[in-house]
Amino acid sequence: MPKQVEFDVNVKRNYRFRAELHCSNRWEERMYRAPVDEIAFTLKHVAGLSSDLDQHVLGDLSSDLVDAILAEAGRFAAEEVAPLARIGDQTGARLEQGVVTMPPGWKALYARWIEGGWNGLTGPVEFGGQGLPAMLHVAALEMWNSGSMAFAIGPTLTMGAVEAIEKHASDELKAIYLEKLVSGAWMGTMNLTEPQAGSDLNALRARAERTGDGTYRIFGQKIFITYGEHDFTDNIVHLVLARLPDAPPGTRGISLFLVPKFLVRPDGSLGARNDVHCASIEHKLGIHASPTCTMIYGDGSAGEGPAGAVGWLVGEENRGLACMFTMMNNARLAVGMQGIGVAEAATQKAIAFAAERRQGKATGYSGPGMAPIVQHPDIRRMLLTMQALTRAARSIAYSCAHATDHARLPGTGQRFWQERANLLTPVAKAFSTDVGFDVASLGVQVHGGMGYIEETGAAQLLRDSRIAPIYEGTNGIQAIDLVTRKLPQSDGRHVLDYIGELGGVAKDLASSDAPGLGRSASLIAAAVDDLSAATLFLQKCLAESRLDEALAGATPYLRQFALTAGAAYLAKAALADAAGGRAALCRFFAENLLGDTAALKETVVGGADALEAAASALLPV
Repeated sequence: MPKQVEFDVNVKRNYRFRAELHCSNRWEERMYRAPVDEIAFTLKHVAGLSSDLDQHVLGDLSSDLVDAILAEAGRFAAEEVAPLARIGDQTGARLEQGVVTMPPGWKALYARWIEGGWNGLTGPVEFGGQGLPAMLHVAALEMWNSGSMAFAIGPTLTMGAVEAIEKHASDELKAIYLEKLVSGAWMGTMNLTEPQAGSDLNALRARAERTGDGTYRIFGQKIFITYGEHDFTDNIVHLVLARLPDAPPGTRGISLFLVPKFLVRPDGSLGARNDVHCASIEHKLGIHASPTCTMIYGDGSAGEGPAGAVGWLVGEENRGLACMFTMMNNARLAVGMQGIGVAEAATQKAIAFAAERRQGKATGYSGPGMAPIVQHPDIRRMLLTMQALTRAARSIAYSCAHATDHARLPGTGQRFWQERANLLTPVAKAFSTDVGFDVASLGVQVHGGMGYIEETGAAQLLRDSRIAPIYEGTNGIQAIDLVTRKLPQSDGRHVLDYIGELGGVAKDLASSDAPGLGRSASLIAAAVDDLSAATLFLQKCLAESRLDEALAGATPYLRQFALTAGAAYLAKAALADAAGGRAALCRFFAENLLGDTAALKETVVGGADALEAAASALLPV
């Protein structure tokens, strides 16, 4: 065959393959479908919701109502949000003359979102919210993030603003702003980062000046402000960290201010434009439809009065960071749900592709033509790794939400549950977002060359997921927080009691007669022992002021902690439903992924010296 003819034939074959891909696996046919049953099972039988419902500790919430809420949230995610994810990625948010326009269809999507009451799912009842538990909130967040991470992140920050204002603002501010924020008629933002002040807020320079009438004037620049400007709502409520002129240095001198885009008249209607505007939006690797803004406060170019953005104090002067942490803690668990949402979507997409894409021969396949790639052991390994990591991360995050709910209940157990929520929050944020990126990367690999092509959607999930380990406190900061702040809780007893609970699951597994668990019980028990040893080592480092040694092991420790907890939660799921295939996934995790924990323990207890010794290799040549 002449070379040109051969080339033409190959090109036609390639086009035919891609045409078949479009015909049989169009974007719409590969769309996300919410795993409502799996989510409900994890909430009820792993995180502990069933026990709460049986004991009526969550008011009149019933199992049927939980199922109905999850089903409708899943329907909204699959049928309303997911179909607009691709156009959001391709079009992105656009800034023209200070006005941000969202992608086609997104403003109407947001209108349907608030019409469905989703923004007020956990909001305070007295301001129009439904007052439902955090467990339902994070479950719904997972599904919406599977539909579109760029869409779900906007309302997430509004919900965080609601919590910060409810807990720390004056009654007057609550009366003016909360009902609108709870309903979603207005959206909220979080303004911390500045060009010179990222993770280290000691370097923050935005300033506030007292006016004498109870208001303040805010001046400065904030960067990386998610949904800082958009066309979803007619007002945007910014929560801004700034310093007063007589504030003490460092984080002890930071105050929190509420700064609306438009001032609000006494009757609740919108008044003059405030002196705050969006100067630019970032061109990012992913979440293109989420406007990431540079916000300018007080330069005189946007307001209708004197220079300076008008703001109101939230909480007390010089104690703003404590107020903002209410919002940040909310956001950290929510960002963890972004990782889980992306991981679930990537897993579904990869499994569907692997069932249809045919390549080569596979042992045990006797059908016509080439085998579906799911028949190949390495593909199965990748798919099962994706599924197992996703479910492990989901279990950790839902258990964190369960602890958060119990910490809000009156009674003597509040301290215990608050410490449990404190312990699991950095793990839920860091591990889940690492899983989101790792699983999305495996999803691209399963798709092969087509995964590197944008039209399949696998690449978008990878791009979108990469930001989650960075923002709302990098995962390295989460590890530092876990080791230095959470391990010492209750003189170090709380974390050891938690590890003991994980060991109890391993013992239950060992005494179970459920089939298909293989060596899961002994492997999980060994991982628990290693986690206990690593924990005691780090606690000893802290007690002896060997902080650098403890910090050197912080990130591998968090990973070790999460893998061990995730394995125990998968075992708990297997015990609750051994006949439903969960035993097989527990065994896969224990025998294929859990072995990393022994190596991680060695890094935690013995890696600091090598880290220090190798530091010279990083010096410029």
